[in-house]
Amino acid sequence: MTDDDLNAPLGQFPVQRRPSHRNAVYAAVAIGGLGLLALLAAFLPGLVRPPGAARYAANEFPAPGMAPYETPVWASSNAQPPHRIAEVASETTATVPAQKAGLGAEAVERRTGVKITRGGGGAAPDALIIDVTKALTTGLPAAPDPRLIEQTPHGPIPRIGADGARASEVYARPAGSSGGLTQGSPRIALLVGGLGLAPRATESAIATLPGAVTLGFAPYGAELARETARAREAGHEIVLQIPMEPFDFPRDNPGPHTLLAGAGKAATVDNLTWLMSRFTGYAGVVSFLGGKLTADAKALTPVLHEIAARGLFYLDDGTSAQSLAVKLAPRQALAAARADIAIDSTAEPEAIEAALARLEAIARDKGLAIGVASALPPSIATIGRFARALEARGITLIPLSAAMPSQKPSLAIGSSSVR
Repeated sequence: MTDDDLNAPLGQFPVQRRPSHRNAVYAAVAIGGLGLLALLAAFLPGLVRPPGAARYAANEFPAPGMAPYETPVWASSNAQPPHRIAEVASETTATVPAQKAGLGAEAVERRTGVKITRGGGGAAPDALIIDVTKALTTGLPAAPDPRLIEQTPHGPIPRIGADGARASEVYARPAGSSGGLTQGSPRIALLVGGLGLAPRATESAIATLPGAVTLGFAPYGAELARETARAREAGHEIVLQIPMEPFDFPRDNPGPHTLLAGAGKAATVDNLTWLMSRFTGYAGVVSFLGGKLTADAKALTPVLHEIAARGLFYLDDGTSAQSLAVKLAPRQALAAARADIAIDSTAEPEAIEAALARLEAIARDKGLAIGVASALPPSIATIGRFARALEARGITLIPLSAAMPSQKPSLAIGSSSVR
């Protein structure tokens, strides 16, 4: 207390004010709030976008035209593969400002098959309307279905269920999931075979081809159960490729348990049983080579009968002009068709593109065309681009099962109607 304080009137001493901490608290709260907003700005887009969206924007997922033997980024990381986006998407459409999308929209369409419409109209005239539904892949149910399994010494093989259920129907990809074109539009079915032998080519075909492309697996792969399950999970209908005797056998040998023209019925059925037991979930079978066997009615008939009795469909790969398969199939109540074009008989991109153009011409002329190809890098890349562009050209891409004629009542195993 100072002398001035003592001379002041009673009760009117100057009050000593303590330093206030209130302003400091306000400042700390304000700084903390700004920091929180900064964190939200950095991380919120990643929380609300589907997993993998940023990786598409950064071009880290394999483009449809990339070399199939490159390992996709998501195969060795925690990122979700493209087909998994369907599992996390919660809406069927998304709108983004056009000024932010810029010229990237064209790249998105080319890479993902997502349909982007410029000009949202109404309250969002400058928006881009992204139709996610057509781009997302719907996975097929897990296989096998217990109704369709018969145990054999070689392993499980298909059968027709007691309720009449067939693998050709239960394991088929729904044709209606392939696009939104009118019923009268031309249709194309594409089969890419030879899968299961080269892991990287198999993974590339599964991940980069549209789900409506049917995939054919050879019976000799080491990871067939896992790979065929992955294919169905990605929305692909799958078929089993059956090796059959070519004219120049054994110089050209398709592999173990090849169906031979002179083997006799018992040996042929046993070999076919072994081939059918390699994996499950296939809707049909496709010939591989087989010029000699398919030209021999006596040797081919028990094969077609067994396939029909197992509730499967059959595709002749079209490589032999002497094949009798389509002619003999109706006698065995078997839904069967023949491929129109072997797309990559010459494995050069230009030749593949020319074959696809011929396939499209056939579809426009006849209403339906079937093309087959192998899982070669240029084939996967070229077919992928072709398939993604079909709807824009007024053509519907359908699974192979949808290209089969109507199925008739099946034959019982061991029926005497084999002839």
